[in-house]
Amino acid sequence: MNYMPGTASLIEDIDRMRLLRPKCESWPPPRCIISHLRHFEVPEKHLVLLRDGRTLIGFLRSIDQFANLVLHQTVERIHVGKKYGDIPRGIFVVRGENVVLLGEIDLEKESDTPLQQVSIEEILEEQRVEQQTKLEAEKLKVQALKDRGLSIPRADTLDEY
Repeated sequence: MNYMPGTASLIEDIDRMRLLRPKCESWPPPRCIISHLRHFEVPEKHLVLLRDGRTLIGFLRSIDQFANLVLHQTVERIHVGKKYGDIPRGIFVVRGENVVLLGEIDLEKESDTPLQQVSIEEILEEQRVEQQTKLEAEKLKVQALKDRGLSIPRADTLDEY
């Protein structure tokens, strides 16, 4: 089966698979399903960087002209220093306007990373500590500028665009 990425062509191919039903002894037999669904699988992992800074890693199942994505077996990867943690997210639908970067992951090079994988609880705690440290440093910077008679507009009062 040859299909263009996207929901409509995928549904058309699944409808064609239903026409094969009489060829199989019982429906749905695992051998028939597996042989037909192999054509839908993309064995490469993809990394998606989102506009809000999150990093998703999963198997790309669908993409359309607006860069809307469907990722399967998705994990959210959190990096803090030389450590990282993966939070399982399952099937993830991403609206195209939130995609900053989409790239294929080389599985051979992924295992050679100098980063250390840690538990979810540990990486979330380190992320919280890092965010708190950045917030305190920002407060000190604002106070130092204020002492010199300068002011910086707060980030929540600025437009995102």
